[in-house]
Amino acid sequence: MSILFSFIKSIFNVKPDAGKQGALKNLDVASLELSEFSDEQEKLRKVLARNPNNIDALYKLGKLVQKHDPTEAIRCYKKIISLDSTHFPAKFELLIQMLTQCNWSNNQTSIIRDFKKSLHKSLANARNSINPFILFSIPGLTPEEHKLCAVRWCKTQLYLEKKSNYRFDRQPGKQIRIGYLSGDFHQHPVAIQIAGIFEHHDRNSFHISAYSYGPHDGSTIRKRLEKSFDNFCDIRDETDSDVADRIYKDNIDILVDLTGHTGNSRSRILAFRPAPIQVNFLGYAGTMGCDFVDYLIADQFVIPEDQRDHYVENVVWLPDSFMPIDAKRKRLSAPSRKECGLPDDVFVFCCFNKLLKITPDIFEIWCRLLKAVENSVLWIPACPPQTEANLRREAVNRGVDNQRIIFAEKLPNNDMHLARLQCADLFLDTTPYNAHATCSDALWMGLPVLTCAGDTFPSRVAGSMLTALGVTDLITYNTDDYFKTALELATDHNKLSAIRNKLKTIRSNSRLFDNQIYARNLERAFIAMHDHHTQTRMSANT
Repeated sequence: MSILFSFIKSIFNVKPDAGKQGALKNLDVASLELSEFSDEQEKLRKVLARNPNNIDALYKLGKLVQKHDPTEAIRCYKKIISLDSTHFPAKFELLIQMLTQCNWSNNQTSIIRDFKKSLHKSLANARNSINPFILFSIPGLTPEEHKLCAVRWCKTQLYLEKKSNYRFDRQPGKQIRIGYLSGDFHQHPVAIQIAGIFEHHDRNSFHISAYSYGPHDGSTIRKRLEKSFDNFCDIRDETDSDVADRIYKDNIDILVDLTGHTGNSRSRILAFRPAPIQVNFLGYAGTMGCDFVDYLIADQFVIPEDQRDHYVENVVWLPDSFMPIDAKRKRLSAPSRKECGLPDDVFVFCCFNKLLKITPDIFEIWCRLLKAVENSVLWIPACPPQTEANLRREAVNRGVDNQRIIFAEKLPNNDMHLARLQCADLFLDTTPYNAHATCSDALWMGLPVLTCAGDTFPSRVAGSMLTALGVTDLITYNTDDYFKTALELATDHNKLSAIRNKLKTIRSNSRLFDNQIYARNLERAFIAMHDHHTQTRMSANT
């Protein structure tokens, strides 16, 4: 089951009119203990035994069981929609469950079309909001629709009724004090990507602090991160307001949110405005939609100049890719294909993105490639049995032997996973939610990544890295060209070999993999933000 549902406590929020019959209430599924889970489930089933058409109980039961029994959750949401065709929360949850399970048996195209219509109707009610992160995987949404949902989410979920009274009239110090706020300072892609940047910050000019509200997992990356900061604060047990007070008392000049609206976000800390400059960076590939977040760090590819109006923050463009890649990661020797469960004499297409990112349209193209390249297989991550069964069924429906889909088992550590990437021939990206960390993994190991760039930030991240590497011939902009290019690379050994050799040659001296250069570029951005704030404050006081 997708990790999205392990952490997000309230994906959809409805603030109903007082006294309205059958009003929806949020169910905090993530915080339920096992006994509470069983008790709540029993209560809901008793309600439904008396009235099988109780929409409120059906919705709560669906939310409660969707992680443990997604099939029943889907039944609940379908039943709700059959009773009330305008019930947007059920439509949304149904769509997400279908995407997560690669369950496309119910004409997902029409469901997505209906979802988009319902989305705008739902957001016409100022009380409704939807977590914008979940929209990244839904095809056909525009950057403006992503922005609309982000703005609404901030207004309903993050804004404070009473603003804080912090004053920022202190004199600039010798160092700019940077605070990084994150729930991902553990074995997590964000931590792995950015660790090298923290280590390369210029300590003469910058003092850096970490504010960590994620788990202390004892991992190697966690220990490395703790050593890389001047001050590492575990804030898991502190309230949002207490954390804001701590950040303010620490005289943080620039507070950088590395989590945004993803996972177990605590971006509400920023709503207290504990720092004069607040930045959205890396963890969330989109606008946060909040007027208390001043800047978004990007590059010219992920946010072209003519797209910047779709972002509430001031966009700061780094000169290369906005995506940092840790240069300390190991490049172990490749295992044998047999050790990976792969045949020796085949062309291996692969995609190690979350299965939530696979859409029917992309899978259709992958199946067409398998049929066109006779001696080929598709290598993707292992998944729950029902999701695997769904994908195998969809392959058969498209005329492909489902044994040509090979599921890669989860490995004990990331170094082993990186090593096995060398056994693949071509990484096929997903759209509209691209490979992000998984793209950097592949490129680090010299595996070509073919992407299809769209209009939204999350659909352009792989293209950003490929542009920085100078291999733009691996970027396509429509699915027809994506298929044609993949087919050409799979059937033209010389062309693919040339690209692989180029990747292996340039990765040793590419700016994309140079953490020191990246740190200097990021620091220049921080200095520009700080100078602008200082000049603005001085002008206001004269």
